[in-house]
Amino acid sequence: MLASNEVIAFVATRDSAKARAFYENDLGLRLMGDEPSALVFDAHGTMLRISKVREFTPASYTVLGWRVPDIRGAVAELERKGVAFERYEGFGQDDRGIWASPSGAKVAWFKDPDGNTLSLTQFVD
Repeated sequence: MLASNEVIAFVATRDSAKARAFYENDLGLRLMGDEPSALVFDAHGTMLRISKVREFTPASYTVLGWRVPDIRGAVAELERKGVAFERYEGFGQDDRGIWASPSGAKVAWFKDPDGNTLSLTQFVD
């Protein structure tokens, strides 16, 4: 039933000003609206609603990610904007924090100002 309908992605923020600056300036997403309950961004055709909440606990896993054609280039660009990439013990990440999965996909993780874990993935074609 829902296979032909568009997906809407959600994350939460306690500080909408910081979230707006991060998603708009650092990640380069286009702001579509600043509503009383959410910031609304266009994430390459997918609506991303960043819900304005008083309190929440960020998940311990990735909640939002982007498929990129060149992960090293994407990591470098985000680092230039001040985004720090996560390092996880035992993952064998390279000097940029990029992990090579058993399938050959490459993944790098970072956090938004609220502690939501986000990722970049370069899949093997």
